[in-house]
Amino acid sequence: MIDRDDLKAAVGAGIVSEAQAASLAGLANQRHGARSDLDVGDEPFELFKGFNEIFIMVGLLILAMGWAGVVGIAYASEISNPQQSAVLYGGIGTAIIWALSEYFIRRRRMVGPAIALSILFAGNTALALTIYFAQPFMVAQQDYTSLPLPMILGTLALGVYWWRFRVPFAMAMIAVGCFIVAILFAATSQGTPTNPSDLFLLSAGGPFAWITLVLGVLVFAAAMAFDMSDPHRVTRRAANGFWLHVVAAPALVNTLALSLLDRDAHWLLLAVMLVFALVAIIIDRRSFLIAAIGYIVALAGTVFDGETTALTVLILGIILLLLGAFWERIRARLLRVMGGVLPLHRLPPSNI
Repeated sequence: MIDRDDLKAAVGAGIVSEAQAASLAGLANQRHGARSDLDVGDEPFELFKGFNEIFIMVGLLILAMGWAGVVGIAYASEISNPQQSAVLYGGIGTAIIWALSEYFIRRRRMVGPAIALSILFAGNTALALTIYFAQPFMVAQQDYTSLPLPMILGTLALGVYWWRFRVPFAMAMIAVGCFIVAILFAATSQGTPTNPSDLFLLSAGGPFAWITLVLGVLVFAAAMAFDMSDPHRVTRRAANGFWLHVVAAPALVNTLALSLLDRDAHWLLLAVMLVFALVAIIIDRRSFLIAAIGYIVALAGTVFDGETTALTVLILGIILLLLGAFWERIRARLLRVMGGVLPLHRLPPSNI
């Protein structure tokens, strides 16, 4: 193992530069938190590194609650000019979050606070831009033509935040922002759906279900681009792919699952989920499959009911347990069979 003394010696010998040594040290620290206790072949996942990060996240939450209360009182006293207040308090909030991000993310490289700060930045920016650009009276009359612009600007601002701090979770929020923008554009051009199920049922005839499906494919493609650029999953690119898969899976399953459950095509749904399972195993992304199945279970428990639906959930649970027990063996055999078709050098290597 190469430690910091070895890196210092390498810099002194002229083998690597100081910048390269710093990058190597940062990469080692990042990998240590995510992989130090993983079994061979397991998927890296990290929400926080220790209780101190939870401590800081609680502090950020309390700070946000206090700031929201102060801003709410300020808005109530300046209700005559909400746009000016949005610029003032939104700008102050952005500056505070940005400064905290510079310290906790760029300097301390904390995982949990990075996620919390990303959420706070997205919420603060979206709220301030919506207050500044949106027309509340039009929205009250179900006229959403004033909403796409602040959502577009908010998504772009979140993209700048990601570019600066490289928080993988922010990438997932960018994908969700794109989804919201697309739905708003469709609502303003095609009219607001009368039933929430119209957003996801192909039988509804509107554009919303197709928007969900197409965006799911695009997000999945972006996730695969990140994954294939880092098949050994040692950099943040793999973490970006992880969170994009968490967004892509429900988006892809959304339309298919609701449409099939609506038609009581439960066995066809199981066949579709088998395809999703094969894809997840090949790309070695448990997160992709668990997000997809978890979404179906949530739908079955809230939107649909009946004995057949319960049986479908039971079978899905059995499938998950079997895959969890034999994931690596199944994947090794799949890669051997499909080795001549798949770009194995761009996929995580099999450990069997």
